Amino acid sequence: MLRVLDHTPPETPFPPLEEALDEPNGLLAVGGDLSPARLLNAYRHGIFPWFSQGQPILWWSPAPRMVLYPKHLRISRSLRKFLNRGEVSVTLDHDFGAVIRACAAPRAGDPGTWITPPMQAAYQHLHTLGHAHSAEVWHQGALVGGLYGVAIGGIFFGESMFSRRSNASKAALVSLCRFLSGHGFAMIDCQLHTHHLQSLGAVEIPRARFAEALERYCPAGTLPPGRWRDGTDAP
Repeated sequence: MLRVLDHTPPETPFPPLEEALDEPNGLLAVGGDLSPARLLNAYRHGIFPWFSQGQPILWWSPAPRMVLYPKHLRISRSLRKFLNRGEVSVTLDHDFGAVIRACAAPRAGDPGTWITPPMQAAYQHLHTLGHAHSAEVWHQGALVGGLYGVAIGGIFFGESMFSRRSNASKAALVSLCRFLSGHGFAMIDCQLHTHHLQSLGAVEIPRARFAEALERYCPAGTLPPGRWRDGTDAP
């Protein structure tokens, strides 16, 4: 049976990852809240919230886990040419709210979103506290792509990305990986497999190996909570 987290303190331990269901893959617990303390508690143990409007909060830890090692990012020839043309610029933590709203916007063929207003508010709070971060891609002053996630120690837990221009979200990921590599981050958690992420160098690893990485790298890290500054100004 799924553990119910309602009426429990946010620091309450989550169930062991081994108790996650096989079907649906990774479902581990239900209920609770989206307070900063519970969210950080979840991420430190390889768990994230994912639920639709009208559902209770669902907590997941799928297996295998899709991860990207920043130094192993694969940049195609066409993407490199796009970046070298200098048509876009990338900033970090310049407009987190705009990025998460864009990620939450309906997409072609999928009118729904799991990034509900309560989720947006929760991650905006994490950003204010210095734990959630964004990368923004700009073209002629307009926001055309980006991504956001949560940083704990030496791991960046990616949540979502969007693109309004070809290669824009990839440009955000390239800049993020360069920043993370320069500050000693070991891994980006991509959560679930997609062919898009696989084409960029992400790989699947067993849950046990991912748990070992959490124990090793979450206590590490060179950046304290706070706004990330990459030396760029607003476009």
